[in-house]
Amino acid sequence: MASEKITKFVEDIKTLSVLELSELVDAIQEEFGVTAAIAAAPAAGGAAAGAAAKTEFDVVLASFGDAKMAVIKVAKEVLGLGLKEAKEVVESAPKAIKEGVSEAEANELKAKFEEAGATIEIK
Repeated sequence: MASEKITKFVEDIKTLSVLELSELVDAIQEEFGVTAAIAAAPAAGGAAAGAAAKTEFDVVLASFGDAKMAVIKVAKEVLGLGLKEAKEVVESAPKAIKEGVSEAEANELKAKFEEAGATIEIK
């Protein structure tokens, strides 16, 4: 845990107004020659690394093509929807039909929908 000195400092900060907090940040930046942008830079690098190792994908119905009924049937089967709900999903294209799925599942869904005549994007 944090030392007593740090704990007291945190408690003192909690009592400051927003204006006082802003002044404190400015004073710390001036005293130590740091900025908030420097602290945020490592976080941005971490986000870029996380994007490179993407494990979850979104399957987006871009278009139902010429075979609307076939695509509705696939949507009904794959998504476990009733006919009316599946029709609404298909007609609202472009629309994400499944989000946060594995690459294998995304490719499987893409194949099923494309076989029925739809245009699918994996993001």
